[in-house]
Amino acid sequence: MKLPIFIADAFTARAFRGNPAAVCLLENELEEDMHQKIAREMNLSETAFIRKLHPTDNFAQSSCFGLRWFTPASEVPLCGHATLASAAVLFYKIKNMNSTLTFVTLSGELRARQAEDGIVLDLPLYPVYPQDFHEVEDLIKTAIGNTLVQDICYSPDTRKLLLRLSDTYNRSFLENLKVNTENLLQVENTGKVKGLILTLKGEPGGQSQSFDFYSRYFAPWVGVAEDPVTGSAHAVLSSYWSQQLGKKEMHAFQCSQRGGELGISLRPAGRVDIRGGAAVVLEGTLTA
Repeated sequence: MKLPIFIADAFTARAFRGNPAAVCLLENELEEDMHQKIAREMNLSETAFIRKLHPTDNFAQSSCFGLRWFTPASEVPLCGHATLASAAVLFYKIKNMNSTLTFVTLSGELRARQAEDGIVLDLPLYPVYPQDFHEVEDLIKTAIGNTLVQDICYSPDTRKLLLRLSDTYNRSFLENLKVNTENLLQVENTGKVKGLILTLKGEPGGQSQSFDFYSRYFAPWVGVAEDPVTGSAHAVLSSYWSQQLGKKEMHAFQCSQRGGELGISLRPAGRVDIRGGAAVVLEGTLTA
């Protein structure tokens, strides 16, 4: 077996920042268990598999492909950064001739289009609802101790829990906050929560670039202790912060060690455009 494989850093214009994803191009059907084995071997937060939908399709000329995402532990229903990475490989390395690509996924059809300043993903916008503190108190205390939480919301579609930290904190606090993910699987094992979002209102930019909000994302339930930059989490964050700020156009920063920037535009019919750069840092052949 020989498969073309790439690694692309998503939501950044510079290599070695943003969120790396592996991208495999499948000329033929892959044995089902090999998806997970390859993802475990790559050991990145996600590995994407792009497949042809018809035997006559061509990676350089076709505009619609199948797409699946795997963490080292399991398949996931949506992954924004690996979708961005997949589009970057097709646009920048395979030189796909189309300006817009459609991916058929577990979350329906997702589109990626080329823009002057990167790639724009068309993702579902997931609503959030108030969450009772006492139902998730143990999870919160385990993860962040006595850190002040200003708001708690839950996204049932994605099973993500959103914690807005107190406005008294700043970006530096969120970046340096020690989050205990090791014990979360024991505290929350009902299946209700599959991801934990910590978020903070943005600050005036002053001499530096300003952002509408900051975030970090943790998903030990699917084998990812902390994800560097997360498109799917921003499909939830966009819904929350649009309501809080009264804005449909926003600029976000995910405060992981690698860091990443996302441009956000809410659209009609429950969709959101999430824009980011990508840098392909590795290309080769997977042999097994």
